[in-house]
Amino acid sequence: MSVQQRKERERADRERLIVATARELAEKDGWDAVTTRRLAERIEYSQPVLYSHFRGKREIIGAVALQGATELAAATRAATAAADGPRAKVYALARAYLDFADRNPAVYDAIFQLDGGLPYAREDTPAPLKDAFAALLETLEGVAGDGVDPGLFTETFWAALHGLATLTRAGRLPRSTSNAEPASWWTASRPTEQPALPRPAPQPRPGRHHRPGRLLTAVALLAFFRESASLGR
Repeated sequence: MSVQQRKERERADRERLIVATARELAEKDGWDAVTTRRLAERIEYSQPVLYSHFRGKREIIGAVALQGATELAAATRAATAAADGPRAKVYALARAYLDFADRNPAVYDAIFQLDGGLPYAREDTPAPLKDAFAALLETLEGVAGDGVDPGLFTETFWAALHGLATLTRAGRLPRSTSNAEPASWWTASRPTEQPALPRPAPQPRPGRHHRPGRLLTAVALLAFFRESASLGR
């Protein structure tokens, strides 16, 4: 290995350490606790060394966002790949997305809430962000329906998931539970001439593991969006 290659590897290792430490601090104490001084102390490098990788906290947030977007895309794809049929895939997508947001609140905020200096919805949007959206689109474009723009449909469904994730964490929505099957909430397979409202979830059965009701809410919203689009055609 040449001297230049060794230096590049060491630099990449330091950068990964900075990002990992920032994530750890943010998940434990919140993003306000993540400062360049505290990061430098934690990783045992001087602040000038840290600034040689990132110009400040904003760029660190951006790096965490890109890493998180890659993980989110992988999580949703893994969940939908293991599901059988469009109904199950949509349910699996919603569950994986909301689980990711719940398990990684600081990373989720870095992706969707905080200023990491990253362009969104533009030609120069970084590839990990585009891929995270593509991971949603891959499942949802198959259920959007004829005459419905798949991209707009996916954006609308993503907005519903994002709202559920952020409002639940803020305590504005209850963490209710239900074990209802997603098929009772998703009505894409039936005729759209006379759409019906989603049926109420049955009462949980004793002794069974209950699934978060917010997931069912997301799937119910999908049915609503699809039926609304069908009625508007």
